[in-house]
Amino acid sequence: MGRVQDKVALITGGASGIGLSAATLLAKEGAKVVIADFHVDGAKQAAESIKAQGGEAVGIFLDAGDDNSIRAAVENTVEQYGKITVLFNNVGLTNLKKDLDVVNIDLDEWDRLMNVNLKSVLLGSRYAIPHMIRAGGGSIINTASMAGFTGDSIRAAYGASKAAVVNLTKYIATQYGKDNIRCNAVAPGLILTPAAKNNMAPEVLDIFAKYNALPYHGQPEDIGYTVVFLASDESKFITGQTIQVEGGHYIANPSIADFNEWMKKAQG
Repeated sequence: MGRVQDKVALITGGASGIGLSAATLLAKEGAKVVIADFHVDGAKQAAESIKAQGGEAVGIFLDAGDDNSIRAAVENTVEQYGKITVLFNNVGLTNLKKDLDVVNIDLDEWDRLMNVNLKSVLLGSRYAIPHMIRAGGGSIINTASMAGFTGDSIRAAYGASKAAVVNLTKYIATQYGKDNIRCNAVAPGLILTPAAKNNMAPEVLDIFAKYNALPYHGQPEDIGYTVVFLASDESKFITGQTIQVEGGHYIANPSIADFNEWMKKAQG
């Protein structure tokens, strides 16, 4: 308890999944949290759940594709709690039907994902940083993705936007480090959020499990605990980094799982 005591955190996309886990754990560790989400009812319900557990939280509306809405979320946080010292830029979109390969991608979808996945990180940081400077410093945490480090058969816009988040994280860290502001990112692999469990066939989950180094999938709390660490003073000498939380899915020769299966058959 108390790892982020008295810090004030704004979590975008905090009504469910990774954002909700981070908000809940930050509040449990002493932070006052503002949960901002397009689904405002979900944000308010999440805040009520946190308060029922003894935490401090409010839920507000956020349209991460709108400049004024992002500014308002930051200002509302400061008005509510007097400062902002933690910003978790967590909002992100993907679209498997329109975000295809380079030849066939819907160009309007490219623009939409760049606006929400990347520009919202820029704008959230843009509006929060002056308040963090006045508060004596802060920690900005961005949700990247392992898609920003690898190629895939589809989701060109998503991957490009997340790769840009990784580099923008370094620029923010470089430009505002002397103001005692740190900026890091978290790159999740497959995390079993409600959306992932509802939208991915069991066979697809099995494919991911086959290539994980660990014998299980990630949970939202695995990202949430990483966010708490990066928000806390425990990570005070870490900035400009992207922590890959992906169960070892990407660390090995990509053929190792198939090779191990071949070896078992050969020995049997």
